[in-house]
Amino acid sequence: MLVVSRFRFTSAIIVCLFGLVFAFPSFLEQGTYDKLPSFLQHTVNLGLELRGGSHIQLEVDLKTVEREHQESVVDEVRKQLRKQNIQYSRIGVQFRENEPVILVSLKSSNDVDAVKKILFKIEKELVIAVDGSDVTATISSVFADRFARKIVDESIEVIRHRIDESGTKEPTILRQGTDRIVVQLPGVEDPSEMKRLLGKTAILTFHGVDEELKVVEAKVGEKVSLQSKPGVMYLPEERGGDVVHYIPIKRQVSLTGKSLVDAQVSMDQRTGLPGVSIKFDSVEGTRKFAELSAKYLKKQFAMVLDGKVLSAPVFQMVLTDGNAQITGNFTMQSATELALLLRAGSLPAPLKVIEERNVGPSLGADSISAGKNATIFAFLFVALFMIASYGKFGCFSVIALFCNIILLFACLTLLGATLTLPGIAGIALTIGTAVDSNVLIYERIREEIRSGIKAFVAVSRGYKMAMMTIVDSNLTTLVGSIVLYEFGSGPIRGFAVTLAIGTLISLFTTFALTKSIIAYWIGKNKNAEIII
Repeated sequence: MLVVSRFRFTSAIIVCLFGLVFAFPSFLEQGTYDKLPSFLQHTVNLGLELRGGSHIQLEVDLKTVEREHQESVVDEVRKQLRKQNIQYSRIGVQFRENEPVILVSLKSSNDVDAVKKILFKIEKELVIAVDGSDVTATISSVFADRFARKIVDESIEVIRHRIDESGTKEPTILRQGTDRIVVQLPGVEDPSEMKRLLGKTAILTFHGVDEELKVVEAKVGEKVSLQSKPGVMYLPEERGGDVVHYIPIKRQVSLTGKSLVDAQVSMDQRTGLPGVSIKFDSVEGTRKFAELSAKYLKKQFAMVLDGKVLSAPVFQMVLTDGNAQITGNFTMQSATELALLLRAGSLPAPLKVIEERNVGPSLGADSISAGKNATIFAFLFVALFMIASYGKFGCFSVIALFCNIILLFACLTLLGATLTLPGIAGIALTIGTAVDSNVLIYERIREEIRSGIKAFVAVSRGYKMAMMTIVDSNLTTLVGSIVLYEFGSGPIRGFAVTLAIGTLISLFTTFALTKSIIAYWIGKNKNAEIII
């Protein structure tokens, strides 16, 4: 005879009640939802196609980063050649077939082996070729692939930080191919501000200002001839108005923004204008900033962001606490944006927007309505089939199916998962497959009863004999869900999540809830005839 402990029965009921508590806020109107206690103010997150929003596809400029990497190798090679008194006629990075190549032209071919050793010592994964006294080096394909993955992963992390800092909720950020990133922003109707925010590299560097060259002034848009010297470059500083000041700064970077731990909007006490207060980490950053302020005491230095001089102040004292303030021609909005960018970190590579589209909320409302109708009809048809086929036992399955849906929404809410249109399809599919286990059990019970076994014993044997088949079939569904989640992206992952959660919950409702309900009914109706 089928026996279920009171503890299992009570536990199943408590789990379903908890699921109902955490699922029902998702079905409430906004006014009612706002009146709920804070711990219940959580709902299922709606994806882009349901809520409406913006879809942005970005391309990571890997060629620029590869060139910068190779230029850093060239700088180190140049130092080593001078150190070892190896003469060369030319050294630099060239593009051959759209690929950056390091070229070292030596004055004597006898120094080729020495140069190869220098290159391998600086970068082990180089492919080196020799043509007379010319040595060329490119990065290996294995290193290039690993390098590209690293740059894209870092870009995704910085993008995520920037979006989180901006207050946008439930973003979807995914890698696509080798050099593209897809950003979906539910609820963001105007992506222009977010595009501008994501497109800024935000590389903050500190440079000394060359005192021998003069600042060049020019009108905005006017072409100017800037005569510089080795190791110095002119960068623009916009101070407002129609005039741009070109500051001669030293190419050597004295300090970067990577050592920053905080950046906040502040007010300049001298001018009353907005600025950005920055704080360096307590060890390396603070030490380097103190050395920089001592080196340029009473001298001008420049703070550069993405190729433009933010400001070029003079150190009035040695700063040893790691705190500083960036001032310039800031508005409150631009200062807030700069502080956000510095907190989130700089992008390792420039990004280019290659696709942008908006999904209107009307499309989302239509999708939600269609998905809701599909789910309701799926539930009704499955319920009618189960009741028509198995009578009272079919009613028990319908109760379990309702609890299955409630628990599914509760899990999506608690996990913070995003519900997409394919996710709704996953729910509809779950409704259909959730009763599969009950069908297997009920058909097994029928076979046992036909063979002459008493009905109450047949129920117990039906559950026992069908268990392994049910577990195996659900495991294969779970494996498929895991594969979809691992290799899919965006909406496909949403489908995989709902399908996997629905499958696990169906196992619970079958062997805990439905079994407990049947055992309870049998205990109360020992003399009743079981018709199935």
